[in-house]
Amino acid sequence: MDALLQHTATAFALVFDPYVLLVILCSAIFGLFVGCIPGLTATMATALLVPITFFMPPVPAVAAIVTATAMAIFSGDIPGALLRIPGTPASAAYTDEAYKMTLKGQAEIALGAGLVFSAIGGLFGTAVLVTSAPALAEIALKFSSFEYFWLVLLGLAGAVFIGSASILKACIALILGLLIACVGLDNPGGYPRFTFGNTELMGGVSLIPLMVGMFAVSEILRFVVNMDPPMTIAVTRLGSVFKGMWGLLVKYPGALFRGSVLGTIIGIQPGSGADMASWMSYAMSKKFSKEPEKFGTGHVEGIVESGAANNSSLAGAWIPALVFGIPGDSITAIGIGVLYLKGLNPGPTLFLNNPENIYAIFLVFILANIIMVPLGWLTIRLATNILRVPRNILMPVIMLFCIVGSFAINNTVFGVLLILVFGVLAWLMEENGFPVAPVILGVVLGTMLEETFVTSMIKANSNVLVFFERPISAGLGVATFIILFWPVGSWLVRKYLRPTPAH
Repeated sequence: MDALLQHTATAFALVFDPYVLLVILCSAIFGLFVGCIPGLTATMATALLVPITFFMPPVPAVAAIVTATAMAIFSGDIPGALLRIPGTPASAAYTDEAYKMTLKGQAEIALGAGLVFSAIGGLFGTAVLVTSAPALAEIALKFSSFEYFWLVLLGLAGAVFIGSASILKACIALILGLLIACVGLDNPGGYPRFTFGNTELMGGVSLIPLMVGMFAVSEILRFVVNMDPPMTIAVTRLGSVFKGMWGLLVKYPGALFRGSVLGTIIGIQPGSGADMASWMSYAMSKKFSKEPEKFGTGHVEGIVESGAANNSSLAGAWIPALVFGIPGDSITAIGIGVLYLKGLNPGPTLFLNNPENIYAIFLVFILANIIMVPLGWLTIRLATNILRVPRNILMPVIMLFCIVGSFAINNTVFGVLLILVFGVLAWLMEENGFPVAPVILGVVLGTMLEETFVTSMIKANSNVLVFFERPISAGLGVATFIILFWPVGSWLVRKYLRPTPAH
């Protein structure tokens, strides 16, 4: 106990050093800025910080990575709510929901929910990281390609619940997303597929140009084609973003807890990340909501759950990273590189040889999620000046940012061509009542679905029954089938088993 108190006191001294606090503040501002710019991701923010961490001691170096990531994931909600352009892929799941709330004059509720519940979800994930890292990491290591296959299929099953159109149109949109995910080198042969001889497509369709095109460019096209007077947002001034948050906390405790738990669990799984956590959480929110008919019309419940899942997944991803050196996502992969660079080799011995540094990292997670609230509030206040800019000035500026961001990904004009193609596609889809969100989900999870299925079939020598032989895999498989066939089962129960009321 004395050693624990000593290590904790040392960790407090390391984190609350003025230099470390300044690094955390600067990283937070940088992450908030990057997250607000459509096309720039939290991964990009983290990667841009790596050269700067070369000149830092271990604790501030890791603090910079953690803080910038948490802030970027949250601030991606801001352009999504105000302009229907998600700043990061993790915000895309509920962008339509937040934007429709803005059109209804509820922008402060959408942004406040994203801010407050992101912080709460982040603190929940951090609590799990602090208390259960070794045990949960051991469970995560038991996940093989069989379990990942069911997990991804579970996420895809939710696609029919996140579209505002009919189930049939949502399914068609999902299949289109899966088809786009097939572009590139096939697995495992590496033969070019749907590339049409274009070498740029051999690496597949990049998610960022696709997302920017389908959300941002389609919105610009809608504005250009609209022959009515210039469209204005229903809000000219934002109220308090904290007003009503306690009421949401009381009304949706189940959604908050479900999102936090699901986000943490998905974060622990290597290769998943905040994007997958956000999509799956939003789908589950609609599935288990008492008011599913309100989703897609500007309903805050999905934002509460997905916002919590976003940031809780960040802390979850660090559990296998710290305990076994296995990155939960691309961001923690960069973080592991920084740890190795600073001589803090991830693994069980890290907890024995450098406990004060581990406790310092835990404190940084807590501090980052706490300061997210005041800094996020300030960012929202500054960003809402966008509401006062005339749309005929704002749209060309946004288009310029989209073009520059898409070009910067690979420094090729092909990225710009992609945003234009997918912008037109999304505009045509929405004009005909097809939802865009399932397309994005299909692209995000399609590649992982194929990889896990092919790998599993090779392992099992094409024996499909192996998917149900492992306990965790069987449990996930049963859960997937229950969710898929729940609507049919509910209908049969209502039709044949429920007693007919007496006349």
